Amino acid sequence: MSQIRLFIDEDSMDQRFIKALRARGVDVTSVGEVETISSSDKEQLTLATELQRVLYTFNVGDFCQLHSIHIQEKRSHAGIIISSQDYSIGEQMRRVLKLMAAKSAEDMINQLVFLSNYAGEI
Repeated sequence: MSQIRLFIDEDSMDQRFIKALRARGVDVTSVGEVETISSSDKEQLTLATELQRVLYTFNVGDFCQLHSIHIQEKRSHAGIIISSQDYSIGEQMRRVLKLMAAKSAEDMINQLVFLSNYAGEI
């Protein structure tokens, strides 16, 4: 089972968060690093899937809709993690690490996961 690799979208791209993830050994890239800022959400999800990365976002509405469309059209994606923008960087870290301890990259395929389900200590 492979470890989850993250693709951070434009809405949730905070360099402090990315740096903290990397400091804990998480394989992460962002739209800024692959120079796709301002690309559509659909294009971001397609790219994340091509890169075999789970997309991490605060954008609930658009990515819930894209997930539903993918499922209806029997198209695959590498996974989507929805976080609350109200979480501090530390809280996001705790929840992401807890999720990563519980799920593999293979578990995330075609899944839409809410980070709110991963509270508490790691």
